[in-house]
Amino acid sequence: MKAWQSFKIAFSMYSRIPMPHADWSPENLRYALCFLPLPGGVIGLLLALWHVLSNLLCVHPVLFAAVACVIPWGVTGGIHLDGFCDTVDALSSRQTREKKLEILKDPHIGTFAVLGCVVYFLLSFGLWVQLARTWQSVAVIGLCFVVSRSLTALSAVLFRPAKRDGLLHTFSLAASGRAVTVVSLLVTVGCACVMFWLSWPCALGCLSAGLGCLAYYRVMAYRQFGGVSGDLAGYFLQLCELCMLAGMVLVQFILGVISH
Repeated sequence: MKAWQSFKIAFSMYSRIPMPHADWSPENLRYALCFLPLPGGVIGLLLALWHVLSNLLCVHPVLFAAVACVIPWGVTGGIHLDGFCDTVDALSSRQTREKKLEILKDPHIGTFAVLGCVVYFLLSFGLWVQLARTWQSVAVIGLCFVVSRSLTALSAVLFRPAKRDGLLHTFSLAASGRAVTVVSLLVTVGCACVMFWLSWPCALGCLSAGLGCLAYYRVMAYRQFGGVSGDLAGYFLQLCELCMLAGMVLVQFILGVISH
């Protein structure tokens, strides 16, 4: 029963998918982070369906890329993108650690956040256009949305918090650290195995980029903010997905050069 309540909380918090009401008690939050990867699975499924539909309708690659950029935002409602924008604002301020933490809590959006968001979508759009679309490559990218969330959940319980308040601290404090760690590792390893089965070069490119992004996230968060927070987790998730998409495109480019 607690798992079902945690499932509802995870989906209501990290997606726009309607869910029955759940009481946000510490007991019900215990396994919420275990279900964080599931909205990523919804994104991956919608991307796969869009790939099939676009092939049937002979959709232009530009339109395919535009919709592919919008699908994650449509599922999540932009909750992770909000953290990305706040973090870009804080990092661009060049202020002290305390001031950067204050900027993260500021509800107003700054110039650097707007610019960062625009650059993010431009890069994402360009990479989707460049992607050589096969069912294997789309399936691997779809699984990347699951992996990015499992790594986010893992970092939430293993990395030092930047502050003793906020949404991420609430989730991680109530979470069963062992359960979240085990589930996140199993999801990551399971997805990695499927990705390597689908296309080992693409899987290698995506996973290398994702793990490299995780290492950067820990160093940056500790150095700049003293630890991780909800906004920083959103920043990592968005950056991780962009880097994994870039890793896929880079591998395809290298394979294309080798084949010629």
